[in-house]
Amino acid sequence: MAVDDARALSARPGSDGRARGYDPARLIGDERLPCGRLVGDAWKQARAHPDDPDPHTARCAYCRQAVEGLAALDRATRTLRTQRPSARVVAQRVITAVRAEARLGRMVPLDDPGRDLRIAEVQAAKVLRGAADRIHGVRAASCRLTLHSDGLVVDVAMTLAATLELPLPERGTEVRRAVADAARQQLGLAVGRIDVTFVSILEPVAFPAAARRRTA
Repeated sequence: MAVDDARALSARPGSDGRARGYDPARLIGDERLPCGRLVGDAWKQARAHPDDPDPHTARCAYCRQAVEGLAALDRATRTLRTQRPSARVVAQRVITAVRAEARLGRMVPLDDPGRDLRIAEVQAAKVLRGAADRIHGVRAASCRLTLHSDGLVVDVAMTLAATLELPLPERGTEVRRAVADAARQQLGLAVGRIDVTFVSILEPVAFPAAARRRTA
């Protein structure tokens, strides 16, 4: 857990013995997390008590994720200060970090005993869309994951296109079952609701006459 890294988070002391330098939380300001706590408050608590997080931080995925991000930013900044790279090198590193973050997107927790493992939402959604696509006559259009307030369970909302060879309620049941199995067995996600919405109708695939004769 990133709170363990907080022992190394305080800035280097100045001549007056007090910490000097920047505070990473200032980059975010008074942003309020979904749990209701300010980012700055979560950061201050983690720095003040690195080995003894308060009960809220210990159980709140939002606070832990915020502290992890600020801890990584703090470490990277200290490394840059030590190396004193050129402005061009700094700019390139910032661009690389931003691109990596954009590719990953939001992280969602996995249902592991330690509650420390996460997966990028975009990758989890890709796996769940693939589970829906494997059902005959169904194609997934979009997949969105919403984290519960406990920070542990996710709801899945998926939009689909399907043929009318079977009633849509039956298709929906098949999709929910396939998505639930993929979330549990392939990803290890704790899933709550699985909402499916049919937004388009697909034309059934017509096989050529020769192909029908071969399969008859």
